[in-house]
Formats: sequence, C-alpha cells, structure tokens
Amino acid sequence: MGFLEGTSSAEIDAPLEQVWKAVEDVERAPDWQGGMKDVEALERDDEGRATLAETSADAKVTTVKTNVRFTYEGPTKLSWTQEKGDFKSMDGSWELEDLGDGRTRATYSLAGDTGRMLGMIIRGPVEDQLRKFLVNARAGELKAYVEGS
Repeated sequence: MGFLEGTSSAEIDAPLEQVWKAVEDVERAPDWQGGMKDVEALERDDEGRATLAETSADAKVTTVKTNVRFTYEGPTKLSWTQEKGDFKSMDGSWELEDLGDGRTRATYSLAGDTGRMLGMIIRGPVEDQLRKFLVNARAGELKAYVEGS
C-alpha cells in the first residue's frame, strides 16, 4: 500500500473572492490543474455547483478515476472526499486566507491511500514524481490561473 499526501501554499495577488471563484468552479479545474483530465458533475447543489463529480487524472503510469463529494464552505474552504474510485481513500481541500491588500494565501492539501493494487504501480520514484505533480504544484497552478485571469 502507498500513501500519497502533501500540501502546497502560494500567496496570490488577488482578493479572496476572486480566488474563491476559481476554487469553487471545480468543473473548470482541468483547465488549470496539471494532470486533471476531466471533471463531470453527477449531482449539484442549489447554486448549481458540483457536489458529486466523477474525475479522472493522469497519474503518470495510469489514469486514476474517482467519484468525489465536495463540501463548500465559501469563501474560505472547499473540501472533498472520495466516495468511490481507484484509490482506497482520498481526502483533500483548498483553504483560503485573506492577507489584506487584495492578497490571498491558498493552501492545497491531499491525503490518499492508493490501496494495494494501485500502490504496486505507484511507488518509490513514481510516487515522488506523482506527489510533485498532483500535490506540490497545485497552489502555484492556482496562482498562475488567477493572476493570469
């Protein structure tokens, strides 16, 4: 079994509300998150946001598919947990902090148990590369996306 976990943070030159708008639009995540191939909403809340979605991500050696349940605590936190998928378990979040002067700190966290089968594929150097690609880069990707908007 493998355990994939980590966090990344970035200070973004944009107000909290603008950063939240990017984070809460989970269906557009493949536009700016490296390795994210697709997000398809299966259920929506009263505001039209995806609450359950099927996602697929490039895990370098395979495509990982998961159904994740999103919880919106705007404008400071978006969290998700896997309900079904290739990982044994997966939980993640975006946490946003207003730094004042139109700046926001964004922190991305991910913790997942790859399980026995996927863990046999994703291990050692591949696991390290996957962590860099799917976790460590996320906050910087959000920064580039929001500041480039």
